[in-house]
Amino acid sequence: MSDSTLQPPQRPAPPARPRRAPNGLFRMVRTVAALILREIATTYGRSPGGYVWALADPILGIALLTLVFQHAMGNTNPLLGSSFPLFYASGYLPFQMYHDISNKTAQSLRFSRPLLAYPAVTFVDALIARLVLNTVLHVIVFTVLIGGIALIQGIPLVMNVGTVLHALGLATLLGAGVGTMNCFLMMRFPVWERAWSIS
Repeated sequence: MSDSTLQPPQRPAPPARPRRAPNGLFRMVRTVAALILREIATTYGRSPGGYVWALADPILGIALLTLVFQHAMGNTNPLLGSSFPLFYASGYLPFQMYHDISNKTAQSLRFSRPLLAYPAVTFVDALIARLVLNTVLHVIVFTVLIGGIALIQGIPLVMNVGTVLHALGLATLLGAGVGTMNCFLMMRFPVWERAWSIS
């Protein structure tokens, strides 16, 4: 008898398990995160100062209007409270948040058009990425400016955080809704962009 007949027969190796594709939610979160990082690099990474301009714009607007009311009109007492910069910022910043989110959401498909050719990137991912990035940015700007004004002027800041977050959330939803509607209309009817800019 040869040695080959004494050895036990070997079992065939089990087939390799195929790698499971990531589920839909994980894939969407990963795609949205990649789009956010791309927008951070392209929108603010190329300009000198970067995100400093996101703070400088409302600061300069509030400071300019405060100087106009203080020197030109001789009146710095607002209709509510004792600080005009705080009074103006509490109305200006949520409106700017709505306006900027609306505009950025409306341009999201045009901004991410080259990436929509990839199967993993959908138009919903592009909309959500711009919405999340600009919402976080404006919440940070709101917190820094309101806190800075209260700190500089020595105002005891008493606020209902739940009400403030509710107001900012509604401004975000309104901006997202108007921006999504405009995004569709601008892609479907190019003349709508000019008509909306006039209004």
